[in-house]
Amino acid sequence: MKFVNYIKECYNELKEKVSWPTWSELRSSVIVVSIASLIIALVVFLMDISFKNLLEVFYGL
Repeated sequence: MKFVNYIKECYNELKEKVSWPTWSELRSSVIVVSIASLIIALVVFLMDISFKNLLEVFYGL
């Protein structure tokens, strides 16, 4: 009985007490996160290429 009561309370809290974002807020957040992820991936890629070239020059001596 305690478990059923717990599930009911969780459902009510999620339904009535939590403020969920609107679809437009979600869309804008997804766009921001996607752009930030692409920028970070590009920076990591450029750093990887730079270190690769630097190490090739260093070990080529």
